[in-house]
Amino acid sequence: MATSTTDGATAAPTPAQADPYALRAEDARPAPENFRGRLRHLGPGLILSAAVVGSGELITTTSLGAKAGFALLWLVIISTAVKVWVQMELARWTILNGRPALDGFRDVAPRVGRLGWINWLWIGMDFAKMFQRGGIIGGTAAACSILFPIHGASLSTSSLTIWAVIVTAAAILILQTGKYHVVERVEIVGITLKTVIIFGLALALPFTAFGYGSEQLADGLSFQIPAGTVGIALAMFGITGVGADEMTTYTYWCLEKGYARWTGPDDGTEQRARRAEGWLKVMRLDVGVSWLVCTICTLSFYVIGASVLHPQGLVPEGNEMITTLSHIYTDTLGPWAEYLFLGGAITVLFSVTVASSASVPRLWTNTLGLLGVVDWHDMKARTRTIRILTWCLPPVWMSLFLWVQSPVLMVQIGGIAGGIFLLAVVIAVWRLRYTGVPPRFRANRWLTAALVVSSAAILFLGVYGVLSTLGLTPGD
Repeated sequence: MATSTTDGATAAPTPAQADPYALRAEDARPAPENFRGRLRHLGPGLILSAAVVGSGELITTTSLGAKAGFALLWLVIISTAVKVWVQMELARWTILNGRPALDGFRDVAPRVGRLGWINWLWIGMDFAKMFQRGGIIGGTAAACSILFPIHGASLSTSSLTIWAVIVTAAAILILQTGKYHVVERVEIVGITLKTVIIFGLALALPFTAFGYGSEQLADGLSFQIPAGTVGIALAMFGITGVGADEMTTYTYWCLEKGYARWTGPDDGTEQRARRAEGWLKVMRLDVGVSWLVCTICTLSFYVIGASVLHPQGLVPEGNEMITTLSHIYTDTLGPWAEYLFLGGAITVLFSVTVASSASVPRLWTNTLGLLGVVDWHDMKARTRTIRILTWCLPPVWMSLFLWVQSPVLMVQIGGIAGGIFLLAVVIAVWRLRYTGVPPRFRANRWLTAALVVSSAAILFLGVYGVLSTLGLTPGD
């Protein structure tokens, strides 16, 4: 029998090995009816925050602050704020249809073979993103090498190689079970530590020699792009906040958490519609909490780079990135704080590696299913393929780092690719909105208006960034 819970939800009996990607009537359950109950069902957004608050913030955003000062503070705010509405729209389609994003992208014409054009674009983007993930592994290895060199001096080739192997192996071993709850628990710990450390330091800066005031913050909101910062600004817009790949990944975490399964298959009944509305409210709260965490951390990283590194002319580059970034801590708190920074950097970057190692194999398995290589709907075949790719993909990313050995450049390459893919995701979201979301669930005018503004901002900044990179904007 079903049992009633204190948060207003009814817990239906669910098989221990229920397929999170299958919708069955017996798995459906009403959503919690109060705020406290909804909080208990958060999770996908916190995993997303742990993945988002990493390379983009620690490396690209801090580098942008170091290079541009406070001038681009406005872009940081826009970058984190405008994307969440597209993320929310895509997740709504997933919960109502029980299908992940890549499956939906195939429905957006024209098709090329078995896949839609956006699927092929995702494949191309993910190959570019491999450089970014390699850069994250490299950044983690660099921090570990400085903290505890192995077989050579810190940042030596041998020490970096050994630590890169250790970091990669650790991420793989953590994810061997392949279960959602393991990923959720690891990433909640990671994002909590990140937020406390970086936000605390940003708040402490006004009490140091590198303090900032209202004048600097006002300059940062003047909507200007200083000369020489367009490239890194484009990369930052692609990476910081919820990027296109994170939006795509979020739909898989929503499914594995159970939002769609608990909503149940669409049987056309009013009961199912109300369940859907309830779980969509949970999802929106989940997205809101994720956005708040991402915004706080991103602004903190940028302000620290602008306040501490910019006045000294320090810009993170190459494998010396970690040493340069350590000035954030040593110049404000003293030499002892380098250990605090290195521990924080390892936590930030390693949690991103774990998140990527958990999510990317799922997306590639889904892609192989769409191509007819594996049976995505066979839970055993899907789980086996995800596990194999979890073993195979991270070593590829690590090898790219050992080849290029420039974490900042590698992260920026992934960021530019993500910015281009983001434009395609906006197109897909609007298409899926009118083909897979009933009018009842898109009747909220405020959410529609926010989606319009979000889409327009993404398209404008994306096109402007590409034209600026090509030197085709007015005044170039």
